[in-house]
Amino acid sequence: MNQTIRERSEMDPAYMWDLSKMYESDAAWEAELCKAEPAYRDVMKLRGTIRDAATLKTALEKKRDLMRLLARLTGYAMLRKSEDNRGVGVSMYNRVSLLAAEAETAVSFLEPEILALPEEQLTAMADMESLKEWQFWLQDLISRKAHMLSGREEMILAAFAEAFDASGRAADALRDADLQFADALDQNGDPHQVSNLNFVILQNDPDRILRENVFRSYYKSYKDHIHVLNETFRGMCAKAAAEAKLRGYGSAREMALSADHIPLSVYDGLIDTIHDRMKTMYRYVRLRKRLLKVDELHYFDIYMPLINSVSRRYTYEEAQEMVLAAVKPLGEAYQGIVKQAFVQRWVDVYPNLGKTGGAYSAGTYDSDPYILLNFSGALESVSTLAHEMGHSLHSWHTCHAQPFQYSDYSMFVAEVASTVNENLLIEQLLAKEKDPLVRLSLLNQYMEGFKGTVYRQAMLAEFEKEAHAMYESGDALDADSLCNLYEKLIRLYFGEDLTVDKEVRYEWARIPHFYMNFYVYVYATGYCMAAALSNMILKEGEPAAKRYLEFLSMGSSAYPLEELKHAGVDMTTNQPLLSALDKFAAVVSEAERIADQLGL
Repeated sequence: MNQTIRERSEMDPAYMWDLSKMYESDAAWEAELCKAEPAYRDVMKLRGTIRDAATLKTALEKKRDLMRLLARLTGYAMLRKSEDNRGVGVSMYNRVSLLAAEAETAVSFLEPEILALPEEQLTAMADMESLKEWQFWLQDLISRKAHMLSGREEMILAAFAEAFDASGRAADALRDADLQFADALDQNGDPHQVSNLNFVILQNDPDRILRENVFRSYYKSYKDHIHVLNETFRGMCAKAAAEAKLRGYGSAREMALSADHIPLSVYDGLIDTIHDRMKTMYRYVRLRKRLLKVDELHYFDIYMPLINSVSRRYTYEEAQEMVLAAVKPLGEAYQGIVKQAFVQRWVDVYPNLGKTGGAYSAGTYDSDPYILLNFSGALESVSTLAHEMGHSLHSWHTCHAQPFQYSDYSMFVAEVASTVNENLLIEQLLAKEKDPLVRLSLLNQYMEGFKGTVYRQAMLAEFEKEAHAMYESGDALDADSLCNLYEKLIRLYFGEDLTVDKEVRYEWARIPHFYMNFYVYVYATGYCMAAALSNMILKEGEPAAKRYLEFLSMGSSAYPLEELKHAGVDMTTNQPLLSALDKFAAVVSEAERIADQLGL
């Protein structure tokens, strides 16, 4: 059925997030915005004053309070912008982003000034009782000294932060606000609106003619703008490469991973291990072609549920109950916070015109961790709710256990909690399902998780690695070279049973995470770590759940590899990757057996 996407003003407020707990109104936000400039100027007055533990503590606390204020302001503006990328939130976000960039520039003297102290004095201060809550922060700062620039150089870099981020913002604006797509006709000749918000939804539609027409329409617009998107991506690569060189790193990738003390071997090990297990992915693609009963499997067939006859829809209320049941192994307290999220309207549920596509979790130290959805009613949407609730509960535990300076968590562990929730959901559904056809549809969801989160994200990580390497080696990073690279990887990861349509080569241009510098690989590693953790929780019960909840509460108070070891996962080996890929192979094998049993 063709569902028209409505304006936000026409939506039911009961299914919108309640941001009034952040600010009662936009006017209240404006009033606090006026406090930001005096706050950062107050921090600027401390320049040149850091000489002992007392002055260091004062400076750290004042900067902490400033960053907390800016986080509140920026967080609210980003959420308002996401509601409608044509509305007042865009101006709010742009204004506070500019102010935040100015503030970052103004206070960028702090870390170089701290590091200018004699190393013996700084090491001694890191062990003082008066600076106990800053101990790990100081130790981490000392470890990064070799890559820090002078105070003036850091200030210059910070001053250009707004300009450096322009590539990503331009790409976002083009994708979310300006890019237009021709309507797509279904098998009856009826037109369907195409947008970034509903593209994946329509790619799930059983009408193959509609799926193909949506696919052609969607990527035609990206093809028509491919040179603009190439320049925005190239600009981001240039910025990353320049900063890495200035800081003495071997590459932008090394710089990005060093922030979390992750060795390059973890990134490369992911890609190498996936390459070694590519045959399982090819079996999945072959099974997909078989179950869809198509002579040629095209890219517009890869989202379509394998068993359409049991591809039921769920109300949002049903989705809530399913998520609550899935997280039961994590304990009553965890379940209680999930209930609180639903009752207190942390979630913005349905798509509206201008709304940011996809889904995310976002909040601040002083707010609820909100969730943006574009709920469609498919099982995938239920899984997305579980996924984003995992992010939000990770943030909730961290913010309630850690001081502000440790209240964020590393990109490397960012996808663990979300995927644990996804896995608990699908395992809970499989545990009680006996009907082979329904079970096959659930296994399809599990296989989609591995395909989309492990193999696909590893493919995107390989693209990102190769694209940045091309730029850093001086090769032309033009639209054709990027499109050729992407098409080559599609062929490698999907194998010979996929017919590669010419539009596939433009898909890289729609991936917003490429503007987050080497982020996509953590989806794949996170999924594998989550597979290990969810298996422990289901097998061991309360002891594993307790370790896991302690992990959720650690924030950035330790390095991520150490946090994961506390939870029971050692990513310095490839064992978590192999365990996850063994699980994928087992799921594919069961799906093949059921297909044989049912004569499909």
